[in-house]
Amino acid sequence: MKVSEGRFRELFSAAGFGIVITDLQGVCVEANEALGEMLGLPHDELAGRRLIELFHPADAEMLSAAYRAAGAGRVDRFRDQRRLVRGDGEPVWVHLAVSLLRDEDGTPAYHVTMTEDVTELHLLQKNLDFQLLHDSLTGLSNRQHFVTRLEAMHGASRGGITLYHLDLDAFSVVNNGLGHAVGDQVLRSVARRLEGVVSPEDALVARIGGDEFAIVVATSPTTPKVPDMVERINDVLAAPLECGAALSASIGVVDQPAADWGADELLRAANATLHRAKANGKRQWLPYDRHEDTRSRTRLARAARMPGALAGGELEVEYLPVVDLVSGKPSGHVARLRWDELGHDECVDLAEANGLSLTMGQWALREAAEAAASWSGGTLHVELSPMQSRDEDLVGTVKRALEETGLAGTGLRLFLDTRSMLTADGDNAQVLRDNGIAVGLARFNGGQAELSLLGELSVDAMVLAPSVVRRLAEQRESLPHKAIGQMVAAIRESGVAVFVPDIPTDDLAGWWRNVGVDGAFGAFTGPAVPGYEL
Repeated sequence: MKVSEGRFRELFSAAGFGIVITDLQGVCVEANEALGEMLGLPHDELAGRRLIELFHPADAEMLSAAYRAAGAGRVDRFRDQRRLVRGDGEPVWVHLAVSLLRDEDGTPAYHVTMTEDVTELHLLQKNLDFQLLHDSLTGLSNRQHFVTRLEAMHGASRGGITLYHLDLDAFSVVNNGLGHAVGDQVLRSVARRLEGVVSPEDALVARIGGDEFAIVVATSPTTPKVPDMVERINDVLAAPLECGAALSASIGVVDQPAADWGADELLRAANATLHRAKANGKRQWLPYDRHEDTRSRTRLARAARMPGALAGGELEVEYLPVVDLVSGKPSGHVARLRWDELGHDECVDLAEANGLSLTMGQWALREAAEAAASWSGGTLHVELSPMQSRDEDLVGTVKRALEETGLAGTGLRLFLDTRSMLTADGDNAQVLRDNGIAVGLARFNGGQAELSLLGELSVDAMVLAPSVVRRLAEQRESLPHKAIGQMVAAIRESGVAVFVPDIPTDDLAGWWRNVGVDGAFGAFTGPAVPGYEL
């Protein structure tokens, strides 16, 4: 027993962790030097003090209950992590290991409490937890934390919530013009300003993307209405920063969403609304519109599935005759895309949205050239998408398609997108013409800049924009009707042929014949047909 006691005494005195022996009433009988150092107190002054007084008041009640359970013999030991309070008042996080000592009869007699200082580990863990849930640049909640809080606020707020999804307008101008260090400072300033806007509210601000922020506000009787809140947000952003820059934001708003919506659906709806607002320009905002969202989701879902549909052979190229309206005979055929019930223009729009435009355009050009190589139906007309029209490898793509299919260059007429050509250098048009391929402009609206393109690019044909044709069909005997006739005459006098798309009826085709256009295509000749039927 002397040897055993000696070993314990040596361990008690020399241990690097704190050890204290207390009676069942919680009074300290003896404490080692390590515990005294941990508390910043002489260890021999701890005897006679109640151990619970050395712990943080917030932890005292729970620890007292645990010690009572051990003293009653219900448990022999327990572990916990709590705060001691140093003599100078600073907290010390410790890991506790508490054991019950029994006398020779097995009756509970003392507690032995061992403490390990884990303050640094606790602070590190706390810092890591903060970093896990907060944006490192601005200190705001990150997406992960925001999603959790959004869900909680949505379920708990009796007055409902409002979700604002913000995207800073032209932030890239600041980032690229003044440098990323300035851009980072701007983001930090924006974060503080947004927090200031909603500080009177039960609200949370988060940075959920590069220059994207989100705000959720629990609605109360004093909460500003959505238009007022949007105005406040843009007002605080408009104040010039130290770098001289001032910002605005486009905002999508989901106000008072249904109770059964989850956080992911709320964020998706807000993001979709934000994108619709951005399409209207800068410093714009829109409220969530369920019908518009349904339409947009259907379109985007199709756009997302389009690559698979192209790879699976679901898309096809159909052909409409291009009719000489004077003779009534076909002078060629125009290639049109079809995907189930979606027509050519819708397919092009979806491909532009999902980045498939070049791949789909190259495939369609080769398909059309292969079909045209086997017929004697005149010139093949192909309208190129905006992305195709700007493609630096367009000439190479066209030459490969002609070589692989055997179609002569003189049998092909390519129509470049007019709006794209307004900002492009026009090299594609010139090189294509140098290779014997006829070049025209598609989706032509008739503006002054577009009229200038006819001469600058040396094109020999143009196709009016479908929107122009639709408006003229709806506004009979109007000023645009008179103006279009004069424009067509002037264009044809310069040696450029004029074609009209999407003509639905013989009656409208007759009107365009009187205007003097060279050709037209559309449903007035019947439905488009696949290449093997030509």
